[in-house]
Amino acid sequence: MAGVITASEPSWIAPFTGLSPRLFGKLVTSLRREGADAVRRGRPWSLPLEDRALLAAAYWRTNLTLRQLAPLFGVSKSAADRIIDDIGPRLALQHRRRDRRDTVLIVDGTLVPTRDHTVTEQSKNYRYSTNHQVVIDADTCLVVAVGQPVAGNRNDCKAWEESGAKAAIGKTTTIADGGYRGTGLVIPHRRKRKDEELPPWKEEHNRSHKNVRARVEHVFARMKTWKILRDCRLKGDGAHHTMLGIARLHNLALAG
Repeated sequence: MAGVITASEPSWIAPFTGLSPRLFGKLVTSLRREGADAVRRGRPWSLPLEDRALLAAAYWRTNLTLRQLAPLFGVSKSAADRIIDDIGPRLALQHRRRDRRDTVLIVDGTLVPTRDHTVTEQSKNYRYSTNHQVVIDADTCLVVAVGQPVAGNRNDCKAWEESGAKAAIGKTTTIADGGYRGTGLVIPHRRKRKDEELPPWKEEHNRSHKNVRARVEHVFARMKTWKILRDCRLKGDGAHHTMLGIARLHNLALAG
């Protein structure tokens, strides 16, 4: 069965990966170096590594069901499922271990509607969701860490610690919104009473804080062009691997 979509035709790469053919080639080279194309026991893969990476990215980008996506690549539904289970974790972003002394990070949580109810709870959007804590570099807007997903009804100050995001960044200066009270992060100044007026210097700090913190919202907007983050059907660690994989593709597209 011949497929319609293939990485050998460069015009298919950008729509499904957000990368230029050059950057996609760089990604495949990195995967091959990490052992994604090593000889394994049993039946060999029905697609080359380039097409397997493109298939996983196309699944995340379009959120088509595997019954819809598999024929486009000329493979069976079960083969497409195995490819995604294998390539998805391999595409995961590796957390940066050491930051410069002057590095400033930004953290915020985003909700991903997820159908696996064993890892979700109803959240403020009334859907069963997972809360993902995402940390970016304030200067480059590159994602540096993504915490393990927690139930969507967890507030951000609890999710920050429970997800492992706090442990991943250590003592690096990190700013956040007002939902992270008591975490030690840099948050906006707050009024002690409703009728209290903040002094001008605090108002100025809050405006500056808001402008910088908005960068993480821009990152979320770019990441959520990947439609799987609007309705994730994957089970278990699938949502986490997907978020990490999309973060890696986002970083590669941004940094080149």
